[in-house]
Order: sequence, then C-alpha cells, then structure tokens
Amino acid sequence: MLLTEEHVIGLAPDDASRKAGSALASPGKWVSKGANADALWGECQGSGSKPYQTQVDIVNVAFKCSCPSRKFPCKHGIGLMLLYARQKDAFTDNTPPAWVSEWLSKRAEKKVEKTDKPVDENAQAKRLLARQQKVADGITELMLWIKDIVRNGLLQIPEKGAAYWENMARRMVDAQAPGLAGMVRTLGETNFYSEGWQFSFLDQLLRIYLVIQGYTQSADLDELLQQELRALIGFTQNQEALKLQTGIKDSWLVLSKQTNEEENLVTERYWLYGQQSRQSALVLQFYVRNQTRPEVLITPGIALQGELVFFPSPTPLRAIIKYPVSNVSLPEVPGLEGWTQVTDTETTLFEQMPVRSERPYIVQQLTPVQHNLQWWLKDQEEKLMPLKTGYSNIWKLLALSGGKPLNMALLGKEQQYEPLGAWHNGSYKLL
Repeated sequence: MLLTEEHVIGLAPDDASRKAGSALASPGKWVSKGANADALWGECQGSGSKPYQTQVDIVNVAFKCSCPSRKFPCKHGIGLMLLYARQKDAFTDNTPPAWVSEWLSKRAEKKVEKTDKPVDENAQAKRLLARQQKVADGITELMLWIKDIVRNGLLQIPEKGAAYWENMARRMVDAQAPGLAGMVRTLGETNFYSEGWQFSFLDQLLRIYLVIQGYTQSADLDELLQQELRALIGFTQNQEALKLQTGIKDSWLVLSKQTNEEENLVTERYWLYGQQSRQSALVLQFYVRNQTRPEVLITPGIALQGELVFFPSPTPLRAIIKYPVSNVSLPEVPGLEGWTQVTDTETTLFEQMPVRSERPYIVQQLTPVQHNLQWWLKDQEEKLMPLKTGYSNIWKLLALSGGKPLNMALLGKEQQYEPLGAWHNGSYKLL
C-alpha cells in the first residue's frame, strides 16, 4: 500500500501528535526500522534506556507502540510512517523481528476466532422480531406526530424549540429506528429564517412519509427496494457477509473526504468514482477518537486499485472496500458532457428511488459564473446549474478556474451541486 505524507498527516489524532511525529521522521531517531508487505516496524530511542518498539499493520490498519501514550497512532507511529513515506528505500530490513511477528499472528488469530464464532440463528430471529415490533410501534407514533404537523399547519413551526424535534428523534432511537431519528433531526435543522423554508421543510417531511409508507408496505416491492428502505429505517447489513459477495474491480478515484465528529465518534465519508465502471460510490468509516482507527487507509486525491461491494439498493451507492487495495495517482477521466446528461441520470435514479441521498458526478468543462447575485456552473452548451446554497469554497474555485472551464467532480442531486475538486494543469485539486 502506498503511504503518502498527506495520508499519514491525516491519520494523526491531533495537532500535537502531528508536530511531534514530524520531528521523529528522521533516520537518526530510529535504532532500527524495517518493512514488508504486511507491516512497518522500528525502534525509536526515547528518554529511557530501552527504545520504544513501534509497529504498524498496513493491511488491516492497526498500531502498537511500547510507549505510554494512549493515542492511536502515537507520535512514534506517525514518525515511522512519515519516514517510510519520504524514504522508503531506507527500510532495507524485510524480516520482521519476533515482537512484530507475534503481534501480527495474534491479530490474525483473533480475526479467525471472530469469523468462526457460531451464530445462534434462533436467538437472532427472536431479536429481529422484537426489533421489528419496536420499529412498528415507533412508526405509529411518528405518523401521528407528522399528521399533527400537517393538521395544525406550518405557521407556528418556526417557534418550535429544539426539544420538540429532539424528543421525537430520541423516541425513534428508542424504537431502534436510528435512520428515522436522523431524518427527524434533519427536519428540525431547517433554516426557518430563510426565504421559502416551507419548501425544504415539506420536502423533508414528505421523504420521511415516503420511507414509512414504503417500509410498511414493502411486501409488494422489489427485493432491492425492500432492503434499501430497511437501511433508511436503520437496519444494518452484515458487512462480513457482504464482503463475501463479488464486487466491482476498478480504479476508484477518491474525490473527497467529509468528516463529522459527535461525542468522540468520528464518521468519515469518502466519495469515490470508478474510472472504468463510471459507478459512483460512498464509503463510510467509523472510529472512536484516540482509541481506534479507520479500517482502511484512504487519502482524498488519489485512486484505489481494488474491489468494492455495494449495499443492496435499486440505485447502488454505499459500498465497502474488499482487500487488498493499493493507492495510485489520480488520473483525469472523461466525465459527463454537461448538465443535460446529469439531469437525465438524475431522472432515471429518481424513478428507481424517490428517497435517496446525493451522489458524486464528474462533469466536463464547467465554468463558475455569477448571475442575479448567485453563483452558477455553466457547461459547454451555455446551460446553467446553481451552486449549492452556502457553498464556501467559491473563491478557491474561481482562483483555479481564472474564468476558464475545468473538469470538475461534483456532489449533489436534482438541482443543486457543490464542487468537490477540479482538474487543473493535469492534476486533481481538492476544494
């Protein structure tokens, strides 16, 4: 796997670790160091008599160090990976010492034990039935809440306090329907001070209603649509079972990374695009700050050579990465020719799944222009599409464009899009 400096810096848990790790990225700091296809290792001389033993599993993404730090990775892990990224040829020792081999073996044994653990199918079926009943009870309550909103009208909605929305969201969490909880919170986050807020509010309310109606009447729907609706409600898919399925092998362009943190739980969203398959993809990774790390090392602005397996859906988007993967430089790929092709694609997707999230596109030769005090993207046929409201990187985009068209990676749906990056002078620039 290719480790770049940008990649390693992005793995640092905080600025202090990033700075301290950079100071250790020097051959003189390490008593020994080595690398093979599975791991990196090294001994870093600290203040004590014995050097700290640092090791990195670069296949399954894990870190271990004999230093007392509780950060993952610690400054020694950051320093070792940075040194490898800068001076790979200096890691001439390819035979891991015993302390590295034993650690890797124990990790492999635990993985096998976890995989081989028998599943009690009867208990699993009982838990599923109990959860389905909880979800059904929660949906009944949510439908009454929605009907009250419609019956009473929208005039008093902006005066509702945060507790009004949060109480219903927590009720959905109690009903084991976290997907509905998230949709209710999004409803409460409507900007009630903006012009025309009623349209976005009703649109989100209708999305919730459609998901509920689809789920409660799913017996008459296609299997893929049933599974998509279950996922929107909050039922999870067994990812280990998913990895056993055949996926799509391609060079996956990592167009952007979006990070969100709530109560130390970090959610990373990676938007990908298949160079050959022209398939959009969303890869989610979760980890606890300073305790665990993402399952796969992914750097925006590069390409992953690997296989993706998509979650069941009539409009597949979310996916997981199968091993092994390798990182390569991100090539410039031909995208859609203009907004007509984008809207045609959106129309087809909307027919298959009316309630769906935004997805990435690559569109050729777009130019940012201002019209009626709003920013738009103009294609080669002079057709305009508005930038997403609140897009914050317009000045960086204008600096790259200089008034000239660029091939751009975009994220959006229907009639609003935001640029994620653009190709400038043959290289991909993140926005």
